[in-house]
Amino acid sequence: MFSRIVLTALAAGVLAGVCVFVAHMLTTTPLIQQAEVYELSPASASHTHNNGNAESKDHSHQNTAVEESMAELFQRHGLTLVADLLMSIGFGFALIGAIILSGREIDWRQGLVWGLCGFAAFYVSPTFGLPPEMPGMVAADVTERQIWWVLTAAAAIAGLALIFFVGKGISLILAAILIVLPHIIGAPGVELQSGDLPAELAARFAVVSLVVTGLFWLLLGGLTGFFYDRFGRA
Repeated sequence: MFSRIVLTALAAGVLAGVCVFVAHMLTTTPLIQQAEVYELSPASASHTHNNGNAESKDHSHQNTAVEESMAELFQRHGLTLVADLLMSIGFGFALIGAIILSGREIDWRQGLVWGLCGFAAFYVSPTFGLPPEMPGMVAADVTERQIWWVLTAAAAIAGLALIFFVGKGISLILAAILIVLPHIIGAPGVELQSGDLPAELAARFAVVSLVVTGLFWLLLGGLTGFFYDRFGRA
């Protein structure tokens, strides 16, 4: 059983992690790079501009800058790949752990449902209070946001468990209270301020993040169900 759990989480996590990494490279990463321009202060922008003028006069300095830029790019993408793989494998273990606790055998079809539940608990519910953030956006204290995110996800998981595993009477009312309560309390916020980040860029990032994350959870859930069923028959 232990090997079945580990192999399922690793196989599903690695495949889903690679796929979401490709999706990030094609969608969210270019948007983040555009938004990073708006993080530059006028002094930083001027400094970058002056450096650019100086480097244009010195070919050797220009080549050095290009090499440093390429090295930084590879490092950044490499770290993104590692982060996506670790995140995917971690969620894979969480998903397979929940399936084991449920005592149910599943295949890829039921896995899709589990994936949708993960998407609802870990992304949709917290996003109602804390939308995806981009560089240059004003946000509340990171510790406060992390605490609220964890509590909201935990409440959503508990609510979904009551709905699917009990599904009657007062448990449904309790599930609704658990899911809604964090949003009644409210997420950590900040005073709204005008900024340089275009609203269109932020809106596009939010939509793309929603689609990519939803597809990731469907893929992770389907692969988890598929490998769990396959390794169980091996």
